[in-house]
Amino acid sequence: MKVKQIEHIGIAVKSLDETIPYYETLLGTKCYNIEEVAEQKVRTAFFKVGEVKIELLESTDPEGPIGKFVEKKGEGIHHIAYAVDNVNEALNEAEESGLRLIDKTSRKGAEGLDIGFLHPKSTHGVLTELCCEGDK
Repeated sequence: MKVKQIEHIGIAVKSLDETIPYYETLLGTKCYNIEEVAEQKVRTAFFKVGEVKIELLESTDPEGPIGKFVEKKGEGIHHIAYAVDNVNEALNEAEESGLRLIDKTSRKGAEGLDIGFLHPKSTHGVLTELCCEGDK
Protein backbone atom coordinates (compact mmCIF):
# COMPACT_ATOMS: atom_id res chain seq x y z
CA MET A 1 0.00 0.00 0.00
CA LYS A 2 1.34 3.40 -0.91
CA VAL A 3 0.24 6.34 1.21
CA LYS A 4 0.23 9.60 -0.75
CA GLN A 5 -0.14 11.96 2.21
CA ILE A 6 -1.92 12.55 5.49
CA GLU A 7 -5.41 13.49 4.31
CA HIS A 8 -6.82 14.65 7.64
CA ILE A 9 -6.72 14.31 11.39
CA GLY A 10 -10.10 13.56 12.96
CA ILE A 11 -10.87 15.15 16.33
CA ALA A 12 -13.95 14.12 18.32
CA VAL A 13 -15.73 17.04 19.98
CA LYS A 14 -18.90 17.48 22.02
CA SER A 15 -20.12 20.49 20.04
CA LEU A 16 -19.12 21.90 16.66
CA ASP A 17 -20.71 25.23 17.59
CA GLU A 18 -18.48 25.54 20.67
CA THR A 19 -15.31 24.15 19.06
CA ILE A 20 -15.24 25.79 15.61
CA PRO A 21 -14.45 29.31 16.96
CA TYR A 22 -11.43 27.95 18.85
CA TYR A 23 -9.98 26.33 15.72
CA GLU A 24 -10.73 29.39 13.59
CA THR A 25 -8.74 31.51 16.05
CA LEU A 26 -5.94 28.97 16.49
CA LEU A 27 -5.50 28.29 12.78
CA GLY A 28 -6.27 31.79 11.52
CA THR A 29 -8.70 30.42 8.95
CA LYS A 30 -12.42 29.80 8.64
CA CYS A 31 -14.13 26.44 8.68
CA TYR A 32 -14.79 25.76 4.99
CA ASN A 33 -17.30 22.89 5.18
CA ILE A 34 -19.83 21.49 7.62
CA GLU A 35 -21.80 18.40 6.67
CA GLU A 36 -23.72 15.55 8.21
CA VAL A 37 -22.87 11.95 7.40
CA ALA A 38 -26.10 10.29 8.55
CA GLU A 39 -24.85 6.73 8.08
CA GLN A 40 -22.03 7.41 10.55
CA LYS A 41 -24.23 9.43 12.95
CA VAL A 42 -21.86 12.40 12.80
CA ARG A 43 -21.59 16.05 11.77
CA THR A 44 -18.20 17.16 10.50
CA ALA A 45 -16.45 20.50 10.14
CA PHE A 46 -13.28 20.95 8.09
CA PHE A 47 -10.27 23.27 8.18
CA LYS A 48 -7.37 23.27 5.72
CA VAL A 49 -3.89 23.56 7.23
CA GLY A 50 -1.29 23.42 4.46
CA GLU A 51 -1.92 20.16 2.62
CA VAL A 52 -3.65 18.52 5.60
CA LYS A 53 -7.19 18.95 6.87
CA ILE A 54 -8.49 18.99 10.42
CA GLU A 55 -11.88 17.27 10.70
CA LEU A 56 -13.96 17.99 13.77
CA LEU A 57 -16.49 15.24 14.52
CA GLU A 58 -19.67 15.80 16.53
CA SER A 59 -21.98 12.89 17.23
CA THR A 60 -25.62 13.14 16.16
CA ASP A 61 -26.47 10.07 18.27
CA PRO A 62 -24.99 9.13 21.66
CA GLU A 63 -24.97 5.49 20.47
CA GLY A 64 -22.97 6.33 17.32
CA PRO A 65 -19.21 5.74 17.14
CA ILE A 66 -18.27 9.33 17.99
CA GLY A 67 -20.86 9.55 20.77
CA LYS A 68 -19.43 6.39 22.35
CA PHE A 69 -15.86 7.62 21.88
CA VAL A 70 -16.55 10.97 23.60
CA GLU A 71 -18.44 9.27 26.43
CA LYS A 72 -15.60 6.80 27.05
CA LYS A 73 -12.49 8.89 26.32
CA GLY A 74 -13.63 12.50 26.16
CA GLU A 75 -12.84 14.96 23.39
CA GLY A 76 -9.62 14.49 21.48
CA ILE A 77 -7.88 12.92 18.53
CA HIS A 78 -10.07 10.18 17.12
CA HIS A 79 -8.21 9.04 13.98
CA ILE A 80 -5.60 9.81 11.35
CA ALA A 81 -6.59 9.47 7.69
CA TYR A 82 -4.16 8.67 4.91
CA ALA A 83 -4.83 9.28 1.22
CA VAL A 84 -4.33 6.24 -1.01
CA ASP A 85 -5.04 5.62 -4.68
CA ASN A 86 -7.69 2.96 -4.07
CA VAL A 87 -9.25 2.20 -0.67
CA ASN A 88 -10.42 -1.32 -1.53
CA GLU A 89 -6.98 -2.33 -2.80
CA ALA A 90 -5.33 -0.77 0.27
CA LEU A 91 -7.74 -2.62 2.60
CA ASN A 92 -6.96 -5.90 0.83
CA GLU A 93 -3.21 -5.28 1.13
CA ALA A 94 -3.57 -4.37 4.80
CA GLU A 95 -5.52 -7.56 5.52
CA GLU A 96 -3.02 -9.67 3.58
CA SER A 97 -0.23 -8.19 5.70
CA GLY A 98 -2.04 -9.30 8.86
CA LEU A 99 -3.75 -6.07 9.91
CA ARG A 100 -7.23 -6.27 11.41
CA LEU A 101 -9.90 -4.37 9.46
CA ILE A 102 -13.00 -2.56 10.62
CA ASP A 103 -14.18 -2.23 7.01
CA LYS A 104 -13.71 -5.07 4.51
CA THR A 105 -14.75 -2.75 1.66
CA SER A 106 -14.89 1.02 1.27
CA ARG A 107 -17.90 3.11 2.23
CA LYS A 108 -18.84 6.74 1.68
CA GLY A 109 -17.48 9.35 4.08
CA ALA A 110 -17.52 13.11 4.40
CA GLU A 111 -16.62 15.25 1.39
CA GLY A 112 -17.57 12.38 -0.93
CA LEU A 113 -14.49 10.34 -0.09
CA ASP A 114 -14.37 6.56 -0.19
CA ILE A 115 -13.13 5.46 3.24
CA GLY A 116 -12.16 2.35 5.16
CA PHE A 117 -10.79 1.85 8.66
CA LEU A 118 -8.07 -0.33 10.13
CA HIS A 119 -8.66 -1.55 13.68
CA PRO A 120 -6.55 0.22 16.34
CA LYS A 121 -5.73 -3.13 17.99
CA SER A 122 -3.52 -3.90 14.99
CA THR A 123 -2.19 -0.36 14.37
CA HIS A 124 -0.52 0.32 17.72
CA GLY A 125 -3.59 2.01 19.20
CA VAL A 126 -4.23 4.49 16.39
CA LEU A 127 -7.56 4.28 14.56
CA THR A 128 -6.40 4.53 10.94
CA GLU A 129 -8.57 5.64 8.04
CA LEU A 130 -7.66 5.05 4.41
CA CYS A 131 -9.38 7.33 1.91
CA CYS A 132 -9.47 8.43 -1.70
CA GLU A 133 -11.64 10.48 -4.02
CA GLY A 134 -14.99 8.77 -4.54
CA ASP A 135 -15.65 5.86 -6.92
CA LYS A 136 -12.13 4.43 -6.90
